[in-house]
Amino acid sequence: MKYIMKKLVVILTILGANFLQAQQEVSIDLADALVIKTLEVTYEHYIGEQSSIGASALFNFEGENSDFRYNEDNMITPFFRHYFTTARNWNHFGEIFMGINSGKNDSGISYTDGALGISVGTKYVSNGGLVVSVHGGLGRNFFTDLSPSVVPRIGLNVGYRF
Repeated sequence: MKYIMKKLVVILTILGANFLQAQQEVSIDLADALVIKTLEVTYEHYIGEQSSIGASALFNFEGENSDFRYNEDNMITPFFRHYFTTARNWNHFGEIFMGINSGKNDSGISYTDGALGISVGTKYVSNGGLVVSVHGGLGRNFFTDLSPSVVPRIGLNVGYRF
């Protein structure tokens, strides 16, 4: 049993060291925050020179009677991104995402659903770590008829790479 525990500790230490040495980013969707009272925070972890995984969390504070608002009240969006070059400062990417979203439909009925989608974007990273990215795409909800069929994925994010 001690031998198995030692192996497990060594494996977890190696995996943890790899995770901590990789580049990571934290950003906020500035356009959503300023225009429609929605907070979207994103974390991205680079798993290679041209690939990353991450997740976004969206919280909608806009009133239900507002002229324009997202249908979703909350949405958690894990994603995989592939960058098309290895350029340091400017790069373009494609993304596959799974959006787990909840809200109320036009009839006022609450729903929770999962959407699969794609998006594309571009990103600028300064030498000091400032990150600015723009992306857009669409997903489709699959599991209930109560939810909207299309889920948007749009953003103007500002953040920091460390």
